[in-house]
Amino acid sequence: MSDSAYFVAPPGRAGRGLLLLHSWWGLTPFCRGLADRLSDEGFTVLAPDLNIGEVFDREEEARRHLEAADPNHLARLVLSSAHLLAERAQGDRLTVVGMSMGASLGLWASVRLPDVVEAVVSLYGTQAVDFEGSRARYQLHFADSDHLVSDDDAVFMESTMSLCGLAVESHRYAGTSHWFFEEGRPEYDAKAAAEVWERMIGFLKPVEGSETDTR
Repeated sequence: MSDSAYFVAPPGRAGRGLLLLHSWWGLTPFCRGLADRLSDEGFTVLAPDLNIGEVFDREEEARRHLEAADPNHLARLVLSSAHLLAERAQGDRLTVVGMSMGASLGLWASVRLPDVVEAVVSLYGTQAVDFEGSRARYQLHFADSDHLVSDDDAVFMESTMSLCGLAVESHRYAGTSHWFFEEGRPEYDAKAAAEVWERMIGFLKPVEGSETDTR
């Protein structure tokens, strides 16, 4: 695997595939550590570097980089990473965990790759696409006060998913703000992050070994 991605698998075997999509800060040490933790839970994890080597600390810099990025390139990178992971992991379908920018891309990918993506965990991300045709289950985590994700955006997305007959589980964390899950950020909330982790693992574990259509 090249430096443009971080790949980790359980020792001696291939686990269920999990595509980890980072926020606009980049493929940070936190994101690599999260991939390791998920691998310890039995998943084969691929975390593509969506920023192509760039890591940011300041919101203004990260925002400018995302605004200048080619959305088609980002989309191709996510789709190609999903297909590559599906070839290397156990089973034909995989799960996606995304944060902020990565969550939006993961939600989009679940619609574009209905035969590949079977579950999505979205951390403070939304997507305005039509979810008709998706076969994924969704677990959504929202901050209490979020300057990047409005309540209207979250409600609209949840309603769209429900109208398409999709399984949706949603959680909101009191006193938190965007990026509260990402250790090392000023917004990090250890208590809320621990709750997310427990819920996320409980949500993803039943997917292991299952090829059941969730619709």
